[in-house]
Amino acid sequence: MVVRLRLQRFGRTHAPFYRMVAANARAPRDGKFLEIVGTYNPIANKHGMKEIRLKEDRLKYWLAVGAQPTDRVAWILGKFGILPPPPHHFNPQRSKPKKESDDAKK
Repeated sequence: MVVRLRLQRFGRTHAPFYRMVAANARAPRDGKFLEIVGTYNPIANKHGMKEIRLKEDRLKYWLAVGAQPTDRVAWILGKFGILPPPPHHFNPQRSKPKKESDDAKK
């Protein structure tokens, strides 16, 4: 059984709230899970802070037994130092200036 650390979506339209859970990889996104290991509220409060609560000991346990975090969960865990931060995707093609259009050359 492959275990994934992923986010379950709760809340309402345009106001999401997420639980970070350890779940079987074949279970649906908001379906059955093994354990709740944290919460994530991406909507900033009146002080401009986003709330993230993690059970570090349980996260480290699931990672030790081979649970695979999703991309977003890996990013969150990288911010808190539980996992190494994911590598930045550097694309040198994006930093080049755009070529002039054919009309502008004529």
